[in-house]
Amino acid sequence: MTEYHLTTPLNRDDSMELRAGDIVYLSGIIYTARDEAHLRILELNDEGKALPFNLEGAAIYHCGPLMQQEGEGWRAVAAGPTTSARMIDMTPALLDNYTVRAIIGKGGMKDIAPVLKDRCVYLAYTGGCAALAVDMIKDVRDVHWFDLGMPEAVWVLEVEEFGPLIVGVDALGTDLFGEVMDRAGDSFTRKSSLRSD
Repeated sequence: MTEYHLTTPLNRDDSMELRAGDIVYLSGIIYTARDEAHLRILELNDEGKALPFNLEGAAIYHCGPLMQQEGEGWRAVAAGPTTSARMIDMTPALLDNYTVRAIIGKGGMKDIAPVLKDRCVYLAYTGGCAALAVDMIKDVRDVHWFDLGMPEAVWVLEVEEFGPLIVGVDALGTDLFGEVMDRAGDSFTRKSSLRSD
């Protein structure tokens, strides 16, 4: 296990160097995006329209933050990770069309390793850390698509040493979440077999 301190935008080498189980701290810009934001990104792509933000080398954070308006700007009140499983079906098209290099979320993404291979990593952030995450957000740079609602909008966050994030799925195809599920399944099968003997 190695610790990395990376700055966005990330390049392919950044993603390819990381191994499942490594610890990552991110600085720079990250974008929040949940279900509705993913849908709009893909709709705009299908229509041949440009996004109002740049996903080249981006880190997407599965997060529905709570924000407080202060004058002309915003301040993050809570910004913990949301369940990534909801974005599984939209992630292949997202990565086929944009060079996102890191996805941050919680709970893993079933069978996502082949989709991420050779291009992106999944970084797990501990759930329940919504208030703690705020301490690492240095500025709320912008917000896009506020019409989707506060948690579904795309928030442009400047972060410093955001983490610790664990590489749950690396760009070589190793999926820690999948390995745990496989082991749990094997254990259940063995216990069931012993009961039937």
